[in-house]
Amino acid sequence: MSDTRRRVKVYTLNEDRQWDDRGTGHVSSTFVERLKGISLLVRAESDGSLLLESKISPNTAYQKQQDTLIVWSEAENYDLALSFQEKAGCDEIWEKICQVQGKDPALEITQDPIDESEEERFEEMPETSHLVELPPCELARLEEIADLVTSVLSSPIRREKLALALMSEGYMKKLLQLFQVCEDLDNREGLHHLYEIVRGVLFLNKAALFEVMFSDDCIMDVVGCLEFDPSLVQPKKHREFLTKTAKFKEVIPITDSELRQKIHQTYRVQYIQDIILPTPSVFEENFLSTLTSFIFFNKVEIVSMLQEDEKFLTEVFAQLTDEATEDGKRRELVNFFKEFCAFSQTLQPQNRDAFFKTLANLGILPALEIVMGMDDLQVRAAATDIFSYLVEFSPSMVREFVMQEPQQTDDDVLLINVVIKQMICDSDPELGGAVQLMGLLRTLIDPENMLAPTNKTEKTEFLSFFYKYCMQVLTVPLLASTVDEKNCKDLQEGSTKINPVCPDNFQTAQLLALILELLTFCVEHHTYHIKTYIMNKDLLRRVLVLMNSKHTFLALCALRFMRRIIGQKDEYYNRYIVKGNLFEPVINTLLDNGTRYNLLNSAIIELFEFIKVEDIKSLIAHIIDNYYKALESIEYVQTFKGLKGRYEQEKDRQTLRLNRYRRDARTLDEDEDEEMWFNEDGEAIEKSRPEEEFPESFGKYMEAKKGAANGTNGANCKPATSPTSAASPNGSPAKSATPPATPVVKVSFPCQLPF
Repeated sequence: MSDTRRRVKVYTLNEDRQWDDRGTGHVSSTFVERLKGISLLVRAESDGSLLLESKISPNTAYQKQQDTLIVWSEAENYDLALSFQEKAGCDEIWEKICQVQGKDPALEITQDPIDESEEERFEEMPETSHLVELPPCELARLEEIADLVTSVLSSPIRREKLALALMSEGYMKKLLQLFQVCEDLDNREGLHHLYEIVRGVLFLNKAALFEVMFSDDCIMDVVGCLEFDPSLVQPKKHREFLTKTAKFKEVIPITDSELRQKIHQTYRVQYIQDIILPTPSVFEENFLSTLTSFIFFNKVEIVSMLQEDEKFLTEVFAQLTDEATEDGKRRELVNFFKEFCAFSQTLQPQNRDAFFKTLANLGILPALEIVMGMDDLQVRAAATDIFSYLVEFSPSMVREFVMQEPQQTDDDVLLINVVIKQMICDSDPELGGAVQLMGLLRTLIDPENMLAPTNKTEKTEFLSFFYKYCMQVLTVPLLASTVDEKNCKDLQEGSTKINPVCPDNFQTAQLLALILELLTFCVEHHTYHIKTYIMNKDLLRRVLVLMNSKHTFLALCALRFMRRIIGQKDEYYNRYIVKGNLFEPVINTLLDNGTRYNLLNSAIIELFEFIKVEDIKSLIAHIIDNYYKALESIEYVQTFKGLKGRYEQEKDRQTLRLNRYRRDARTLDEDEDEEMWFNEDGEAIEKSRPEEEFPESFGKYMEAKKGAANGTNGANCKPATSPTSAASPNGSPAKSATPPATPVVKVSFPCQLPF
């Protein structure tokens, strides 16, 4: 028994009726003791692991398709396929399968797929009824042929018999010749019958028939038959579209005639499936599964053939990046790459990885950097689609490229800055392109996909790069559309009211909302980098200017940005908000909204409710001290009364703590005198040390005692008041002084990034 090895890909059909690639290896047919029979074995070419072990069952229906495919089902809803690199290998394995089953290798299918009920009926039929006898291929018999084709669709065994009959003696080609005769005679009845016949033959779902029907000689006649749908008053003009409107453009001449023919065939068959054939009903869904597989394997073959032709792709890239290339030619080149990448989505993950790595090695990213900066809208849109494929495939690959750019080019032409500028300058009123680009930027700056163990510094390095070179470009529209407090006052001199949001049109508001969405994402995921940027640029103040926008959705975006900052519960942020008095625009918006119960009102109330529930003391004190008089009249929610209650509780705790410090200091003096009296009497009585119970107050007291002993404050120094500091202007106690033994450390941010 020969054990010939042939290179194949193993595919399985998933629940979505799409083929999944299980790997590439070499197939052999050999006797397997465990399975007790001749079996197909596929071992991976990479490591020799077993990809497939399948016994050739005498009752399994194996089907040979397109000269290099063998397809079969091993169980219900489990379909397998072997795609051979060479036709000779496919023929050899097919002969082995037919030998085991005792079938003629000239057949395209080894068994009839018969369900149980059909099999019972089939066994009861006389032997002569097993054959499907086709009427002569004549004009007068077209109606009879159409009725026959339509009648067999509900019976799997009769479909198989009809398919075999149609493949014999060139019957399909004869039918298509009759189409030309009917069209010349304008025989509408015959053309309507041919429509039913061709549609029914497609639903037979046989690859061998597809090979004939979709050949160069026949496919346009098949399209022509499908134009004459009896339900239409006038026939469609699909052939006119395919031959005149749809133009095949060779951006670089394709010398491989087989590749060119495969591209033509795939486009036309895809057109038949997507445009011409009606949407199949629930009962017809599986009738076209082989047609879907036919298109799928064609696309895989096209991508593989192009990918292997390095000369072709090198020439495409050379012309794409050449400044002398005409705009029309460059547009065609970019559209070619867009279609090329779209085809690659049919590949399985490992094949798609190899595909994009090939493009990266050839220089796809530098080429995109050039074409995305061009004025041609069609070129930019196609380049954006290609860029999205690359980002979805490997954000790390894109990040690695852009981090190397500052060494070679100016900041203005960095790829990410080109993307940001294209987002900002999107001319679409609905900003469709800007939304797509914002999503790509978000993917690139998302730390969740920067956790590759092979490069642990990627997150730090890329975020430092982004905030150094790109963040100022992203925030340009935001800073340009808002007026800071000082300029706003200058503008309002001599006028009743100036809207500091300028311009405040819908398209600008949409763009600012997208930018704020990205900045809000940064607050949540970037912590240090965005915090440094916000404080250095006083960014929150500028964002809150947008609370004055006439577009409520933009005001909500600004509020969401502040809410996310407060949600970090970071005291650096809290001090920044308090110092800048940044609650004022929010409270003004709440008061201006009046008694209207809307989303804006609810969002603002939720912000203050969060501060109350989380008991953020510094913000509560600031709000009550500065704004409670304006807020106390709001009684439809208990939020502000709750804030006042929190404030009073904290104030009471501070007062109790202050009184306790004073009491502890007096007690400490009396205890020291008593201890000295006992020591004079010679008795060793252990007393609990005050510093163990009240270490903080004890330290302050001892500090005051030393000051008194050294003459500080003279005789007026009173131990009872020394532990406390002066009250702050708002009535709450200021932070206690640090004991001298503890060094004072000034907390500050690291050095400012050079924006």
